[in-house]
Amino acid sequence: MVKIRLRRTGAKKQPNYRVVVADQRSPRDGRFIEIIGHYNPRTDPETVNIQEDRALHWLSEGAQMTDTIERLFKNLGTLDRFARYKEGAELDALLTEAEASREKYSEEAQARAEAAAKEKEAKKKAEAEAAAKAAAEAEAAAAAEETAEAEETAEAEEPAEAEETTEAEEAAEVEESAEAEETTEAEETAEAEEDSSEES
Repeated sequence: MVKIRLRRTGAKKQPNYRVVVADQRSPRDGRFIEIIGHYNPRTDPETVNIQEDRALHWLSEGAQMTDTIERLFKNLGTLDRFARYKEGAELDALLTEAEASREKYSEEAQARAEAAAKEKEAKKKAEAEAAAKAAAEAEAAAAAEETAEAEETAEAEEPAEAEETTEAEEAAEVEESAEAEETTEAEETAEAEEDSSEES
């Protein structure tokens, strides 16, 4: 049985494929009958180039498609054209339609890629704005916390200062009392001396 499938080419981790017609008993990258197109999934959008006339020929000969090839042919409209080709549609008209369909597919794929890029950019911008907002909120919260701590420190220092003032006032009062007592004692002593001198 003949199959239409992908044959891998390209370097390691850089896959590139040829769309080939091969015997199903042949290994994936082994012998093939004919190359009818190329497929590159690494481009954005992916690149698909199929020789429509040869694809229709081999499909009409009974060639089977792999799942990937069926998906590609369905996206390109090849399967719809093959159904009409079996019903007797003109090959030239189908090939002309295939060319227009390929261009349309490329434009749609390009539009999808651009839309995806814009969405990715918008998401990235939104994430950056959210991060900036979160940073601003964290900074404001830190500033508010610092202000609250400063106020608490000031409130704690005020009673200490008041207590120190009270202690100083009390010490001054004690000192004044001591001085007053000393003055009184000195006056009493002086008076006593005066009295004793008068008596003598």
